[in-house]
Amino acid sequence: MTVRLYDSRAQELLDFEPLEPGRVGIYVCGPTVQSSPHIGHLRSALVYDLWRRWLTWRGFDVTLVRNVTDIDDKILDNATAGEEWWALAYRYELEFTAGYRAIGVLPPTYEPRATASVGQMQEIIQRLIDRGHAYPAEDGSGDVYFDVRSWPSYGELTRQSLDDMAPATDADPRGKRDARDFALWKGHKAEEPESASWPSPWGAGRPGWHIECSAMSSRYLGTSFDIHGGGLDLRFPHHENELAQSSAAGDGFARYWVHNGLVNVNGQKMSKSLGNSLFASDMLGMARPLVVRYYLGSAHYRSTIDYHDGVLIEAEAALERIEGFLRRAERRISGTRFTSEVVLDVPDAFAEAMDDDLSVPQALAVVHDTVRAGNAALDGEDLASAARANGAVLAMTDILGINPLAAEWQGQANEPAVNALGALVTRLLDDRRIARESKDFAAADRIRDELTAAGIQIEDTPEGSHWSLAGSPTEQQ
Repeated sequence: MTVRLYDSRAQELLDFEPLEPGRVGIYVCGPTVQSSPHIGHLRSALVYDLWRRWLTWRGFDVTLVRNVTDIDDKILDNATAGEEWWALAYRYELEFTAGYRAIGVLPPTYEPRATASVGQMQEIIQRLIDRGHAYPAEDGSGDVYFDVRSWPSYGELTRQSLDDMAPATDADPRGKRDARDFALWKGHKAEEPESASWPSPWGAGRPGWHIECSAMSSRYLGTSFDIHGGGLDLRFPHHENELAQSSAAGDGFARYWVHNGLVNVNGQKMSKSLGNSLFASDMLGMARPLVVRYYLGSAHYRSTIDYHDGVLIEAEAALERIEGFLRRAERRISGTRFTSEVVLDVPDAFAEAMDDDLSVPQALAVVHDTVRAGNAALDGEDLASAARANGAVLAMTDILGINPLAAEWQGQANEPAVNALGALVTRLLDDRRIARESKDFAAADRIRDELTAAGIQIEDTPEGSHWSLAGSPTEQQ
């Protein structure tokens, strides 16, 4: 089937046709490393990780570029005498990298820092000046602005009329011809550190925010590429300005625009002003990183998700159902002739859901339907069907990055507690086995009832008894 995606520019679902057959170039606006990452940052990175995984499964060679904005007004504002701006930016960059890695986001193909592409930014700015779409400020500040009225298509991404737009607030308006003109280059100010400026034809200074992504995307993907992604909050002004300046400079730029939804907390928009920001480190301290990944990826990527008490518990329960089946199937099928039936392929319904604008909720429904069918097959000793379900679930969860048996998710449980519990339960199961062999069924039933009351599930099989915590990874014979 053809992969379809919702193009924010066209505002409709479109068939995806790559610029080059078999290859896909994706540029994602990464973080401005001014402070610690919150869960919205994790969600955005996860969305494009899922796109990348699915397109790779569909046979495309995917190049994913996710930038780091490491020079910005807020980075300079947050620097102190004891920590220079570049050191602060790098410290927070490491926090973002750790958060991405924790939830299994694959490293991007390239992860350029803005400060490494200043030359490419200046080249685009000069082209815009030469084409009559940008001008140096006449006040001697060294600023250079994009002339929005020189570009008739300005506003096409967000379908806004120029006259209805608010003034751009990214630079002092004194040197602007129009209040909505935005900064391409910012002249150096006396209060800013010398290390935060670069020489240019217009005077020492630093790049504006928007020009950074135009330069880095074209440097690593070419002047025309397939998909530009980012959070919904970046559509205006950031992505609108990227599109205008790149197009006005003569570049084809992005063919499809994809935007992920935001994260609310208890029904409210997450923001510093409301004091309700939920940082990545907070959430990763509440549950296993695999659970966090499942939760953040379980909604449709374009929807707003709401964090509230209980969502991680629900995600944990869903994962435990998947994990319980996979471990149960592995136990029953391993070493039998039915292992040949374990084929890592996805059901048609799963593929159709993922092809349909990455409809992960529908894809997860297929996962859980397959888990239920697999458990029913095991209950009925239909090991061939159980093996096929096992292969399908492994394939689907691998694509979604939530295979609980994958190596990257091992060792996340509290191992000392697990080992202690395992020793106690194993001894009780030995006592129960001896009681059954002695035909003391009352004692055997009492042990089983005590374990059940404690939340321990027992499964009796021809190969012996197995236990689990509601399908958790703690299963032993």
